[in-house]
Amino acid sequence: MQLINIGFGNMVSSAKLVAIVSPESAPIKRIVQDARDKGMLIDATYGRRTRAVIVMDSDHVVLSAIQPETVAARLDSNEEEAEDE
Repeated sequence: MQLINIGFGNMVSSAKLVAIVSPESAPIKRIVQDARDKGMLIDATYGRRTRAVIVMDSDHVVLSAIQPETVAARLDSNEEEAEDE
């Protein structure tokens, strides 16, 4: 199981990750609001602006203050390290 740092020492499992998206569009805002209403939202922004929305396979939605490109780069680097081992 590989963990990805999503900022401020918070980690998510790469095996459970479905999508990393920007929070700008209306459909993503709806996904975030629906998750909040269901109690499935995890806010890992520490009060900062949400820059990435991470959708997990368990229907949990994680908010991160790191750009989606940065999270994706960390995912790629973790996968390369796992292949080297």
